Amino acid sequence: MLLSGAESWGVSEQARARSYETLASTLMTSLGEHTARVTVADETLQIWGYRINRLKTLLMWIGTLLTLGAFRLLLYWYPKLFVKCTASRCALSSADSILVKDDHMNMAFRPVRFMVSKPDCQVALPSGAFHMSDIVKLRYFTHKKLMYVWHPTEMKFVGVESMDSEIALSRFHELAENGLSDVDVKKRMLIYGKNVIEVKLKPIIVLLFKEAISPFYIFQIFSVSVWFSDEYELYASIIVIMSVMSITIDVYQTRKQEINLRSMVHSSDTVQVIRNGGHLKVVDSEQLVPGDVILIPSHGCTMQCDAVLMNGTVIVNESMLTGESVPVSKVALPEVDDESCPTFSIKEHSRHTLFCGTQVLQTRYYSGRKVKAVVLRTAYSTLKGQLVRSIMYPKPVDFRFTKDLFKFVGFLACIAACGFIYTIAIMISRASSVKKILVRSLDIITIVVPPALPAAMSIGIISAQIRLRKKQIFCISPSTINTCGAINTVCFDKTGTLTEDGLDFHCMRPVRLADDGKRPVFDGEFTAFLSDEMNAYGELIKAISTCHSLTRIQGELCGDPLDLILFKHTGWSLDETVDSGIDETARFDIIQPTVVRNVPGHFGFECEIELAIIRQFTFSSSLQRMTVIVHNPNEQSNSMTLYCKGSPEMVASLCRPETIPHNYVNIVSDYAQHGYRLIAVAYRKLEISFAKSQKVKRELVECDLQLLGLVAMENRLKRQTVGVIHQLNKARIRTVMVTGDNLLTALSVARECAIIQPTKRAFLVETAPPPEKGASKRVQLILKQSISSSEDVVDDCSSTVDVESGHLVDSTYQLAISGPTFAVVCHEYPELVEKLVTVCDVYARMSPDQKQLLVNKLQEVDYTVAMCGDGANDCAALKAAHAGISLSEAEASIAAPFTSKIPDIRCVPMIIREGRAALVTSFGVFKYMAGYSLTQFITILHLYWLNTNLTDFQFLYIDMGLVTLVALFFGNTPSCQRLSAAPPPTRLLSLASILSIVGQLTIITSFQLFIFLYTAFQPWFIPYAVPVGQEQEDKRSMQGTAIFCLSTFQYITLAVIYSKGLPYRKTLFSNIPLCLSLVGLAISSIVLCVYPPPFAYSFMEFDPLPEIGYRLLILITAFICAVCAYLYETYFIDHLILNVRERWRKARHLRSGSSETNRFEKILHSIGGEPSWVTAAGNDSPGDENSPVRVEHSETTETLLTPSCYTTPPSSPVKVVVNGSVYDNNGHCNGEGQFYDAQQ
Repeated sequence: MLLSGAESWGVSEQARARSYETLASTLMTSLGEHTARVTVADETLQIWGYRINRLKTLLMWIGTLLTLGAFRLLLYWYPKLFVKCTASRCALSSADSILVKDDHMNMAFRPVRFMVSKPDCQVALPSGAFHMSDIVKLRYFTHKKLMYVWHPTEMKFVGVESMDSEIALSRFHELAENGLSDVDVKKRMLIYGKNVIEVKLKPIIVLLFKEAISPFYIFQIFSVSVWFSDEYELYASIIVIMSVMSITIDVYQTRKQEINLRSMVHSSDTVQVIRNGGHLKVVDSEQLVPGDVILIPSHGCTMQCDAVLMNGTVIVNESMLTGESVPVSKVALPEVDDESCPTFSIKEHSRHTLFCGTQVLQTRYYSGRKVKAVVLRTAYSTLKGQLVRSIMYPKPVDFRFTKDLFKFVGFLACIAACGFIYTIAIMISRASSVKKILVRSLDIITIVVPPALPAAMSIGIISAQIRLRKKQIFCISPSTINTCGAINTVCFDKTGTLTEDGLDFHCMRPVRLADDGKRPVFDGEFTAFLSDEMNAYGELIKAISTCHSLTRIQGELCGDPLDLILFKHTGWSLDETVDSGIDETARFDIIQPTVVRNVPGHFGFECEIELAIIRQFTFSSSLQRMTVIVHNPNEQSNSMTLYCKGSPEMVASLCRPETIPHNYVNIVSDYAQHGYRLIAVAYRKLEISFAKSQKVKRELVECDLQLLGLVAMENRLKRQTVGVIHQLNKARIRTVMVTGDNLLTALSVARECAIIQPTKRAFLVETAPPPEKGASKRVQLILKQSISSSEDVVDDCSSTVDVESGHLVDSTYQLAISGPTFAVVCHEYPELVEKLVTVCDVYARMSPDQKQLLVNKLQEVDYTVAMCGDGANDCAALKAAHAGISLSEAEASIAAPFTSKIPDIRCVPMIIREGRAALVTSFGVFKYMAGYSLTQFITILHLYWLNTNLTDFQFLYIDMGLVTLVALFFGNTPSCQRLSAAPPPTRLLSLASILSIVGQLTIITSFQLFIFLYTAFQPWFIPYAVPVGQEQEDKRSMQGTAIFCLSTFQYITLAVIYSKGLPYRKTLFSNIPLCLSLVGLAISSIVLCVYPPPFAYSFMEFDPLPEIGYRLLILITAFICAVCAYLYETYFIDHLILNVRERWRKARHLRSGSSETNRFEKILHSIGGEPSWVTAAGNDSPGDENSPVRVEHSETTETLLTPSCYTTPPSSPVKVVVNGSVYDNNGHCNGEGQFYDAQQ
């Protein structure tokens, strides 16, 4: 109930706010009957209910008939308008059609379908935990390969995939016993559908039809109709052929992509399933449904669904999905007591999940027994299916090129409208027939929009794709290539991307008791596993020998590279069975577990020791550790040892404090700052039986550990990394490191490769617990200034924010943050997230979800983001980025649009260069085609003044020879070898583009008008006379010949000035086919102008110009026109407009906070000089600028500073010499030296 006006004055603001909330809730409830939100996986749909209105539909079809289909075509282009013209709004509960809008504002209109129960086929609805509830009738609709059903209880549409949530782990074990019945399978098949990920090839006729009814081709059909009616049969026929060829090429490309995708994702096999109370049955994989129990073959297969492993161990290769080629071990889902019953989560239980599309290399279980798995998801609901859907329905590129293209065509249409009015006026004044007026005026409009434009616009992308393929970079989404030209930020994974895949052992730092025997201390560095020196550290050697996930596949030791390196250094051997005659797929029984053996006499072990690994808690990114339970057969049966290794922070938190040396943090920090990857190792003794060791929860045993020591691994940078980062830095493309490694290690590597630049200060963003009195306050953020191993700050450079000149806005400092701190900022300081992602360039300990979140946040502040990675942790981020680049040996990975066989980041600048070249080519082609149309438009206007026109063969020479041939080779110009610091223009509808077209139009018009008038004043000039009584119109005229000869050179001039070279493409001369074409066309045009052969007179229907001197004058005029056009484009457009004016415009918009400025530029402008904003948000009085800010130096004690203490720029410019190169305050380098930490 709403409060009256008198009453509302007396209530508090809180009460008034509550009344508004109640009102809003009431309105939303009533609106919710018509509209709702449906969330499935990572997508949220907005849906509206509609019922088909027969009267509206009838009127729509009447309108379609009256407009000869034009009205229906318009509705096809605008789906929302189609809905309004055919349906009426209604409640979702009674809707027979659903209007769907996804996260990317794409609209679709879907019919609501029904399933009705029959005596032999009962319809059922998932009710959770693999249970089904029978219903009489089911309402549903499908969208993007997924089904959404009407839930009769909740009264809303829900995704079928989300209905089987909250599944208790015990439920999987129940299903694994007996499987489903045939009746259950039939019910589930109706709802879940066949288990097939099939990219259906659309019929060729459908592809042709859809291509042909695009706006451009509809306009061409209109144009050709006009030309045929005006008896331009030859020219119109050529245009028809060109259009058919263009459509055919487009359809071919579409079909080729569909075939490639289908061959990549389509898979089918026969599977053994357990059904009907435990009976084994062989079925086609398409017949699998969620809840089915399948058997995994011992010697491998390709998974056809997502399934949860119920027993045994499975070794899989997930490179098809993730790009990660290292085999991964999957272990069985643990049995859990009914009382606890935790629910299943893909993220938390991924180590127990076999994903669709992955290759099973081997299974391990008791000899003679089968490995079981319960089907979790099928078809497009699987992880593979989700990736395939993301390819089939890609996220629209947030790139305004296409919209600008249509707006620019509208601009050309305005020019055509002027010509349309001119033509009508001049034709009426000459008393022309209605038919001639109509045809000639419509002809003017058809000339403005070039017929070959759609095909020409794709030339740059196709050429770039071919060049990338030659460089072993494969693209499954060609539309992404143009986007790569706008990339201004690249996120890199560290391990395997920036650094080598393998790690080199550096040293060990064992922990021992001090001489007093009371406190633990670190021993010295052990750079090799020498038996004499390591005699006192037997437990550390045992931990390294056993705490791993290594296994043998066909006799070869396989597993994580780090585990392999450490294990090989110990000299121990690994066997996975006691009896060598047992097949390795049967090496699972706890009586015959994985066994490691030492070499007698080494490390103080006089006799041979066998250690059996009887339980393994696999490594988890979120837990940052792995653990094994080990038994020595020579000891009592209930005497076990637990060994744990992981990140120093995590392992230390699990250890007893009295076992940790007092300088632990300092030692860890010291190694991390030098770029070493640290592994902490700990252990504890257990008194536990074999049976209990197989069921105990890891959190119950991963506690009260004793620290054994640290292992330092050297993760070397790839040889090419420094050079590539140097290229990107020089090009002012922001580089960001996103890794799961330690923060200080990541920061050290970032310094080494210059992601953290030597001319900027670096700060670590960390958290501190709130003071006791303010326990309810937000977690306090602190800044630690990171310095190198020296105690001197690397640099204290001044701000590079140069508003007046409009140069690229930059900051004077860089931040580094860990995943846990990033989560705190996102949760407790959401107002700081946009600022943080703008200046933070190192992200450590990041989970896969956090990597994806980071990419999304970067995009929200208007960065165009590329993500480059090589492993499973990067999949989500690769999908989220504007351009995902996967480093993989496979020719194509569905995890990213780009797959590089080059195993390092050299592919990144290659892709950006080709993207820029493709973008510049697209701009150039469009402006050339627009210029060609307007040049022809001006020629026709001049000839209409004479009441004549170009002849068919003159049209043909221009359109086929001068335009099509040039456009065909336009994209062959290779990309420039160096990345320019200035990004290419990304707006087609910009002042520069419009002034370029208008300016060239003015120059062309002026010179054509000069020749047109000057010809009329020649003594030999014979005016054009309109023929009377002839069946075929004679279009020959002296002025027509003169203006045609001049215009041929103007087309060539446009091709030269719009075929831009440096800094994004090589020079025009590198494009041999285009150069030869232009030279050939120039020669033929000179011949036609100066001394045309006799056959040319008749073929071109020339009215001869008798004086050779005048023909030479036309040639000289064409040369002067070309010089003017070149000077205008080079100095006025490229220099004055694109350079000087753009800097002034950016500076003005930055000062005024205009919406035309990118958000990250505004943020950098406001915070780029000092980082006090990080800690100011956590102060009690954020408005007090003098309040203390907590800042620390990473190698010094904590200090309290005011903001001015660390933000005051130096009074004079700072220069840093690094490897022979001098860097100024802005990070500009005067040489080609590599970036390294200035202190190293």
